[in-house]
Amino acid sequence: MKVRATVICEQDRHVLLVRKPRCRWTLPGGKVERGETTLDAATRELAEETGLGVDGMLYLMELEAGSTRHHVYEASVINLDDVQPLNEITDCLWHPLDTVQNLNISDATLRIVRAFQRRL
Repeated sequence: MKVRATVICEQDRHVLLVRKPRCRWTLPGGKVERGETTLDAATRELAEETGLGVDGMLYLMELEAGSTRHHVYEASVINLDDVQPLNEITDCLWHPLDTVQNLNISDATLRIVRAFQRRL
């Protein structure tokens, strides 16, 4: 099973989504490297994909979807205005939480966002 660190950044009831070329929108995140904690992977992936730094991460949940186990964190971001697509990411988007289901997203992303909405 693949282990992934997934990050939710929320601002004014909008969630940050990213996408690679010709792919669906997803939450920032990626593979947990050998010897790395899920927290360290979440922080690293967010910075690598969006340029955002954090001053805190809150562990929210674990979700298994297909062959992937997502460890989901909510990030307290310190430089929101600096968000930009980096590395393999071609687009970043702040999208209203209530209409995420209207985008081309994976079932796992939708399940994570819906779970997050329930706690707001």
